[in-house]
Amino acid sequence: MGSQEVSNVDWQGKHVTVAGLGVSGIPAARVLHGLGSVVTVVNDGDDERSRRQAAELEAQGITVRLGDGATLPESTELIVTTPGWKPDKPLFAAAAEAGVPVWGDVELAWRLRGPGAAPWLAVTGTNGKTTTVRMLASILEAAGLRTAAVGNIGVSLLDAVLGEETYDVLAVELSSYQLHWSPSLRAHSAAVLNLAPDHLDWHGSMEAYVADKGRIYEGNTVACVYNVADGATEDLVREADVEEGCRAIGFTLGTPGPSQLGVVDGILVDRAFVTNRQKQAQELAEVADVNPPAPHNVANALAAAALARAFGVEPAAVRDGLRAFRPDPHRIERVAEVAGVTYIDDSKATNTHAAEASLASYDPIVWIAGGLAKGATFDELVTGCAGRLRGVVLMGADRALIREALARHAPEVPVTDLDRTDTGAMSEAVREAARLARPGDTVLMAPACASMDMFVNYNKRGEAFADAVRALAAENA
Repeated sequence: MGSQEVSNVDWQGKHVTVAGLGVSGIPAARVLHGLGSVVTVVNDGDDERSRRQAAELEAQGITVRLGDGATLPESTELIVTTPGWKPDKPLFAAAAEAGVPVWGDVELAWRLRGPGAAPWLAVTGTNGKTTTVRMLASILEAAGLRTAAVGNIGVSLLDAVLGEETYDVLAVELSSYQLHWSPSLRAHSAAVLNLAPDHLDWHGSMEAYVADKGRIYEGNTVACVYNVADGATEDLVREADVEEGCRAIGFTLGTPGPSQLGVVDGILVDRAFVTNRQKQAQELAEVADVNPPAPHNVANALAAAALARAFGVEPAAVRDGLRAFRPDPHRIERVAEVAGVTYIDDSKATNTHAAEASLASYDPIVWIAGGLAKGATFDELVTGCAGRLRGVVLMGADRALIREALARHAPEVPVTDLDRTDTGAMSEAVREAARLARPGDTVLMAPACASMDMFVNYNKRGEAFADAVRALAAENA
């Protein structure tokens, strides 16, 4: 069902159930209520925060049922779900049996776009989504376009679609959760950056996870951007049902072939959006214009450039946008240099794929790792980085999994195992790393694990690392 059909939906009096409170459920409930729908919010939890949120919604005339997310409310014609709700929830089984469609908040935003709405340039992937989308927005802004980084980042898509501000184009980050519930989304152009096992507890299998990522290519009109180094992303392009004339555009850290963007002698070049792809290459920017110029971040920049070029952006804007871009905190962020050792905070590396990219950027390394493994295994990661490791400091609930992989594949590397989870653990980890490091080394905090065993989120973990490094620097001043 496309947007034209949706614009004819009569929302007045339509019975809609919103599954879940939170950052996307509450705005969806309010928007639907404002359109005249009869809205019921169902929520598994019944804690103090949920009750407070429910009271605010009920004051606006929205029904809220706490502690019951399994039962389909009577007369429900549509479910709008928050991304976190797993597909195997009983509510969705009941909906399927009753023939009730299920949309995510992204699907709702897509369906509510008005005539002449801004096209979407969409990005997904296991790692690098946020950075790529923010790079893309920076490039689009440098081109003089009205844009915003939206979706799983920054501005809510519902706000972007229904707000008073008008846009020329939107840079949209989409998670696999959001794509699962977005059957009619059709982007102008889209990119899948990479694919590695993640969120398998939600999707049920790697195959299901990959299939949901691939939804981003469905109906693309100009370009499907894929990672030459990750054949599975190209496979998804081949399988996608796209508009006639839509092109497959690869990005690579090597020399690009026709219809690809890549790197030649420290220059980002375009052999896709040029007159003669067989013989021509357009210079876009220097690798030094990418901040930071780590290999995986250069790949992010190439993907962002490909989407911008698909939208018609000139080369100079790609360069200017990349130069203006500043990465978010805790993404391969340089904290300080102490006694000739560089300290890098990559707390955002919450899975092995992200940590692999980070570890490939430095040599030699004292690696701080550990946390919640989320079912991951570490043999492949350790095998790949063993030759770069000066030493390893382990912390967190599942550190033994990494320790065992190190024993198997890097037995000569010294390992410090911190058996503590109190607030001082990070400070001790940094001191142990400093003890192992030599001038010229990099101490890299790229945990390859989630943070919730010890910290509220990866931001707090990164802040604890930075604080510990600054304390070490003060002592050495």
